[in-house]
Amino acid sequence: MTSDSPAIQDLAHAEGICYGCGPAHPTGLHIKSHWHEDGVHVVARFTPSDEFVGWPGLLYGGLLAMLVDCHSNWTAMAYHYRAQGRAPGTLPAIHCVTAHLGLDYVKPTPLGRALTLTARVEGEVARKTRVLCEVHAGDVLTARGDSIFVQVDVDKLGSAAQA
Repeated sequence: MTSDSPAIQDLAHAEGICYGCGPAHPTGLHIKSHWHEDGVHVVARFTPSDEFVGWPGLLYGGLLAMLVDCHSNWTAMAYHYRAQGRAPGTLPAIHCVTAHLGLDYVKPTPLGRALTLTARVEGEVARKTRVLCEVHAGDVLTARGDSIFVQVDVDKLGSAAQA
């Protein structure tokens, strides 16, 4: 992982306001996703604070869902940019939304531990793209995501939300 380079979010959508991954959200989590050196996986690291408690000493499962959703979506967008032979942030911008979020909670996720999210596209990069994601707390696999993301035109997306 090249974490010393700018995150995909910062390159492609610095004005993003998503609570989980938007660089411009004033109080958000600011998840940062980076290409792994293997060129296949996209990796993010995040250490949740104690405010995200579910059970004593354990992380709230909804936060895990948000982490997988945001990181997997950025994985899909990173693959789209690469499939088009372009760097993140070049125009026209690429945007994806979640069509299906699948998440298996494998083991309880402890609070206060750094989490590593590792994701990759499964199959072809197309308008609908399948992303597989794993969440590890240290060496322990705690959650596994299998989700679908759809490339969208944000102007049409905004119009559809108003209808």
